[in-house]
Formats: sequence, C-alpha cells, structure tokens
Amino acid sequence: MFHRFWFCLCLWRLAGVFADSDAVKSVSVLEGDSVSLQTNTELQTDDQITWAFGPSAVFLAQLQKETRIVITHDPDGRFRNRLKVNNQTGSLTITNTRTTHSGLYQIITSSSRSRNTTYKFNVTVFGESQLQCHLCC
Repeated sequence: MFHRFWFCLCLWRLAGVFADSDAVKSVSVLEGDSVSLQTNTELQTDDQITWAFGPSAVFLAQLQKETRIVITHDPDGRFRNRLKVNNQTGSLTITNTRTTHSGLYQIITSSSRSRNTTYKFNVTVFGESQLQCHLCC
C-alpha cells in the first residue's frame, strides 16, 4: 500500500514539473537548420495564441484557432519569411536559422474558458565557429 502511495506521489510531482508554465525550455540548433518550438498541447476552437520574442516580448505571430488565420510580424527584418505557425498545434517553426534568432521566445495561449498560459523557450543558435569552440572547450 505504501509503495503505491509513493509511486502516485512521485508521478504527481513529475506531472507538475512538465506542466509548469513558468519553466523555460532550452533549445539549441545549428545555424542554417530549422527549429520548431512546441507546447505539446492541442488547441481548442476558441483558443488564440500569440508568439513573442526577446526580453521586451516583441510580437511575432498570432493564430486564431477558430478562423485559422495566422498573422506574422517581423519588426526589424531579422526573420525574413522564416516564421511558420502550425494552425493545428500553434507551434512556431523558424527555418534557416541565424545566430540573431537566439533569445527568449514566449507563447501565450488565451481562451474564454481558462486563464492565459505562457510557455517560454530559450533558443541558442550556434554558428560553425561557435560550435567548434563549444565542442573543444
């Protein structure tokens, strides 16, 4: 009986770790490759998601699940048609990455039935010279 309780308690704690929207997931990618940032949640009909970039949370993209309309925004030109938002999952894919794409990405999910949820990703794009130095040091 005690072992079953302990197992359930451990499983509950692990579920809490994976569901923690305050956690920042680290993602590394080689320059020139694509990276996909996913929350592993299925969007509901009335969900709206917003992607933001950097410490000042500059607006990058928005998806209205019900209408499947995706709006992207590239305020300083660094992404140049490299952003793709999946209209089923809300995941953000950055194609042909550059080191200037390194930084904090946030996805904010909002709906009429629940409070806003924010997930954060710290993306590091390694250039060829950075990768060689990182591997040898």
